[in-house]
Amino acid sequence: MPRPFTLSNSLPPNRLAKLKAIHSLLPMIIDLVDLQAMANKVESVIAPERSTSCPKVGRPAYPTLLMLKMMLLQTLHNLSDEQTEYQSLDRLSFQEFLGVDFADKIPDAKTLWLFKERLKKHDMGNVIFEVFQQQLHQHGYIPRGGQVVDATLIPVPIQRNTKEENKLIKSNVVPIYWASNENKLRQKDTDARWSKKHSKSHYGYKTSINIDKRAKFIRKIHVSKGSEHDSQHVSYLIDPLNTCRDWYADSAYSGKAIEEQLLSAGMRPQVQRKGSKGKSLSSCQKRRNHRLSKSRCRVEHVFADFKAMGGKVVRCIGLARATLALQVKGTAYNIRRLCALQRQGCIPF
Repeated sequence: MPRPFTLSNSLPPNRLAKLKAIHSLLPMIIDLVDLQAMANKVESVIAPERSTSCPKVGRPAYPTLLMLKMMLLQTLHNLSDEQTEYQSLDRLSFQEFLGVDFADKIPDAKTLWLFKERLKKHDMGNVIFEVFQQQLHQHGYIPRGGQVVDATLIPVPIQRNTKEENKLIKSNVVPIYWASNENKLRQKDTDARWSKKHSKSHYGYKTSINIDKRAKFIRKIHVSKGSEHDSQHVSYLIDPLNTCRDWYADSAYSGKAIEEQLLSAGMRPQVQRKGSKGKSLSSCQKRRNHRLSKSRCRVEHVFADFKAMGGKVVRCIGLARATLALQVKGTAYNIRRLCALQRQGCIPF
């Protein structure tokens, strides 16, 4: 009787070891991250019937752990649903990570899309993000050194609408001839908004994050429409668990109202100053801004690392889907960061 196929017995030992050595990220994730804990938390919300003793009918569903792993692979490698299915069928490293072999079935692109829709419906992106935050604490990486805050624009494909349609969308009203055509409405993004930055127009959403200065893990993340100003997200970006009260931000977060809000929350505002028309910054304020920028610039490293996962663009329509995608991307960044620190031999302190 032939032995069943597995990666470990289908490849020579030296080739399997070389494969793991070259592509070390996925094996490290298996060793460092408790993906089963995430799956259990997700399954208890989106599929509570699986834990009951009632008889199951129909074809068994794919394990939640398998679906989460596929979604993580998709995020780490910036793949579409179709490419995620294909690469999972084709690549040995993906199959090793998923815990399957050539004889096992792989969820198709439609199944993966439906899984993400269920996560979106139950706002599970934030749950996944928070579960991994707990695991970071267990590894010893508690928030230290202060909090660094910034926002970035998330581009999406531009919608070619008429002036009348855009006017209705800004008023949160869906044009009636869109609502009557389900297929057309499905392709229209009524949540994305225009925004200007450095005199250039951008269309999409905005992601605001809070990282800890010491280890550069994302501790808070908030997704909004692109037209919202950064200062409106301060309440979402205060981390009371950080051991340092310093709160670093650029001049977009300046103002007396924000400073009072931070002080009432127990923070020490370290916000860069900005000049106004007819009143430029003094030399003392410029030196202060330069000093703060040495700490504040660490948040830019996080946005730069997003490029390793395909940049900041999202492949979805609507604020709810964009929120899920970016919360999962934030989790994927934290996982990559944990693996990098462990690879470098950094000890939490």
